[in-house]
Amino acid sequence: MLVQLNPPTAQRLRVGALAKRTGKTVRALHHYERLGLLTPTERSDGGYRLYDSEAEVRVRWIVKLQDMGFTLSQVQAIVRHYGESDSAPGAMAHIQELYNSKLTETREHIAKLTALEAELVTSLAYLATCDTCDPNRLVDDCPTCNVEHPQEETDLVAGLLSQSAG
Repeated sequence: MLVQLNPPTAQRLRVGALAKRTGKTVRALHHYERLGLLTPTERSDGGYRLYDSEAEVRVRWIVKLQDMGFTLSQVQAIVRHYGESDSAPGAMAHIQELYNSKLTETREHIAKLTALEAELVTSLAYLATCDTCDPNRLVDDCPTCNVEHPQEETDLVAGLLSQSAG
């Protein structure tokens, strides 16, 4: 029985196909290669970069790290630290520490966004009653508005109406 070490080239992706599958540009993939984050499996007879299916996984990983706020330099450092680790548990502990930190940051960011969303909803409800004002009323009169607003005045409204805003 013949065991094939490298699958046939037909199963490899050229850089354009990899770009299309990952939603990245060819230029971005070449940049990842220059940074040592992505390595072609081989080159075709014509000199084209060829990638295996793991390259698609690697690109998605890089994109997710960037979505988490890591710069490409930081991704390089992660890859370097992983490659230079003395043990698998040590390497994975470092990754776990990074991911835990990002999870904490993400949760804090979600909490801030949730609070902002609530303030925006309240502000919009407040502002929706402004169409009941006399159309001839001047904007300068808004800080002394006497219209009954069913919602409390939020910082997003108060800041706009404050004397320092004008």
